[in-house]
Amino acid sequence: WTVGKKVLATALGMGATGGAGLYVALDESVKADLTLHPPKLPWSHKGPIDSFDHASIRRGYQVYKQVCAACHSLKYIPYRHFVDVFMTEDEAKEEAAEIMVRDGPNDIGEMFDRPGKLTDYLPMPFPNSAAAAYANNGAVPPDLSLMVLARHGGEDYLYHLLNGYCDPPEGVELGEGQHFNPYFPGGAIGMAPPLYTDIIEYEDGTPATQSQLAKDVITFLSWTAMPEHDERKKFGMKAMLVLIPFTALCYYKKRQYWSLLKSGKYVYNPKKY
Repeated sequence: WTVGKKVLATALGMGATGGAGLYVALDESVKADLTLHPPKLPWSHKGPIDSFDHASIRRGYQVYKQVCAACHSLKYIPYRHFVDVFMTEDEAKEEAAEIMVRDGPNDIGEMFDRPGKLTDYLPMPFPNSAAAAYANNGAVPPDLSLMVLARHGGEDYLYHLLNGYCDPPEGVELGEGQHFNPYFPGGAIGMAPPLYTDIIEYEDGTPATQSQLAKDVITFLSWTAMPEHDERKKFGMKAMLVLIPFTALCYYKKRQYWSLLKSGKYVYNPKKY
């Protein structure tokens, strides 16, 4: 190629790259206008050595059981995980015994229903996804076991989603059974506002305001997504207690071993003949 053709090709390539970058930037800016980004909140368990608020987890389970469990499942959580977290073993056994689990076959080859045990998982609100979709205008309510980890923004997104319902702005039309929430992608969400002040009464007497209900149920869902959270941080603290002195000792020995080599001077004197 001649110099002119090379310059032209380079200019075309740079122009195409710049145009593509401008298109992506404009596209992202338009998307940002359609959905609000949830502000960060000071969750009590977010610090490097902070643990969960276990009283809040217990209250959050009460919110899930009385409000959310009608539509959403926690299919990865067994009752045994409740023990020594926000329930005693006897309380967890009583909680599990409230449900009936299909089991069997028995001695005569028939299936039977029995009270739940600690090893059983929390019950599904619907027998299958088709029944769930039919009861919710064609949308299957998602499982909440890992919801905190599955959504960008985590706890912040879920908190603002639960508290962000409002009237749609001018020009926004919603379909039948839809509601407007600026934190939900697209704004139109099929879930009706689930939480209201005093919708339930807490066992410990905590005022059941809407923000308190949202905070507690999201703390509970954070625990369901990371039940090893507290143990992981405890192990990390123990590891740091060992690794920090060990690292200091290794650094000291390294300086000791290499001090002579680094500070010594070596001179080569060739033999003269």
